[in-house]
Amino acid sequence: MSFSVSEIKNKAKRGEIYEKLRIAKGKAKRQRRQEFKKEEQDNPELREARLRENVPKTQENTREFDEAVVNDADEEVAQDEEEDEFASYFNGQAPKVLITTTPNAGKKTTSFVKELVSVVPNLEYIKRGKKFALQQIIEFCKGREYTDLVVVTEDHKEPTHVTLIHLPEGPTAHFRLTRIKGGKEISGHGRATSHHPELILNQFSTRLGHTVGRMFASLFPQVPEFQGRQVVTFHNQRDFIFFRRHRYVFKNSKRVDLQEIGPRFTLRLRWLQKGLYDPANGEYEWSYKADLETSRRRVFL
Repeated sequence: MSFSVSEIKNKAKRGEIYEKLRIAKGKAKRQRRQEFKKEEQDNPELREARLRENVPKTQENTREFDEAVVNDADEEVAQDEEEDEFASYFNGQAPKVLITTTPNAGKKTTSFVKELVSVVPNLEYIKRGKKFALQQIIEFCKGREYTDLVVVTEDHKEPTHVTLIHLPEGPTAHFRLTRIKGGKEISGHGRATSHHPELILNQFSTRLGHTVGRMFASLFPQVPEFQGRQVVTFHNQRDFIFFRRHRYVFKNSKRVDLQEIGPRFTLRLRWLQKGLYDPANGEYEWSYKADLETSRRRVFL
């Protein structure tokens, strides 16, 4: 006859038995782990087999199949990228970037922009007046051979969106901006230097992701200055792009730590437009819509 602890009517007695069972279960689990550990020490092949079979499931390795995912050996994509809008940058052209904001931007927005100026080499900040429309600013940048234009927009004096315009012919990407944290707000933060940072683009695996990743790459000089020990990371996780900036700290000949410099923020692509910024008549290569999110395992970058 089977017996269940839940059938005990006395609450105190029932709780006491549950606690004893919990302790016994944990003890048995620890004992099994110790036995497995000893067996694996005697036979390393058992550990290799366990690690090979017990692969944890993540949202990245269980993502839905997407035909747009690019393989490393895809010759067609490689050929297209040799002739796209960013090809001149990857062939040695030095980036020259201008950043501005909405007219009369608030303190938080200007503070965020000034931190970006310390992140991207050759980034120039020009305060925007009321009388200058974005189309005028684009023509201004084209006439002075800027390679990119970054516009930070705000809502209720809080920075909310970033528009990245590659010059002189596009494309244009518009991102939602969230979770901003300045360098001074980060505990134990380091100080930035003027050295060109290394750049890491992580998990931009689709055709759309490659385009977005190349837009980010075209903002930074191709040759980093390794003596600065600075690294900038754009990490894509389920279409949320996490930005971080760190410095390598060499503790000794075997140990290397990372010290965060800041700022940190998160971007999410809202739309990508072919050509220059033209929300009324422009051709959209991709645009976010709520009905696209049919599953948490479906991603677009």
